[in-house]
Amino acid sequence: MTSDFAMQSKTRGLHAAIIMDGNGRWAELRGLPRGAGHVAGAAAVEAVVRAAEGFGITTLTLFALSSDNWSRPASEVDAILMLVSGYLDAHVDSCVQDGVRVSVIGRRDRLPTRVLESVERAEQTTAAGARLHLRIAIDYSSRDAIVRAARHFHVRYAETDAREGFGRVLSLENHAGADGGDVDLLVRSGGEQRLSDFLLWECAYAELVFSPKLWPDFDVAEFERCVTEFQSRDRRFGAVREKGVG
Repeated sequence: MTSDFAMQSKTRGLHAAIIMDGNGRWAELRGLPRGAGHVAGAAAVEAVVRAAEGFGITTLTLFALSSDNWSRPASEVDAILMLVSGYLDAHVDSCVQDGVRVSVIGRRDRLPTRVLESVERAEQTTAAGARLHLRIAIDYSSRDAIVRAARHFHVRYAETDAREGFGRVLSLENHAGADGGDVDLLVRSGGEQRLSDFLLWECAYAELVFSPKLWPDFDVAEFERCVTEFQSRDRRFGAVREKGVG
């Protein structure tokens, strides 16, 4: 992990989100079942979570299971869900010690009981964590969340700030207390270059960085490269840079 204070200060307080893609392809390239790739990818999750704070990231959202992934073979989906459950159970104590707060966004009505219990236990136990907010997206669809929020959105928000009001409703659809705000840096591993229905509203002005590395091969050095590329971007949020500035 870098110790460069300039990097930390420039990126402090950021929300980074990661689409962890390439587990299945990693396994297939090695003649292994796709589930083996998800197991290997768990090590990358641990490394990225440990490194995040050192890069000045205070909110980290990881895309673990899309709502569209239910169309995959049941054995693969079950393997992903059990890995998430096992990760939460195994790391809840260390998260408390390290000041990591865990939240899960996405639907919960289709999660197996064991997984739901692990989610609720992790959220309750780590609720006081203030150094890093780790959000895990499970059975998540951004478009579905936006549709649900639109159904509950009240016209009264338009009297002040409609965008802000809708954002609050959307955060509630993702479960109260799990709001991560706008995404600053969106990373996708595995070489694909699309958002795949992930945090569409929150990524309106996110900087997108695509890594060719399959997720199990995504290490701290690659994470640092992505953060460094983010640093080099000129973020104007639709405005024009003033002459003589920068």
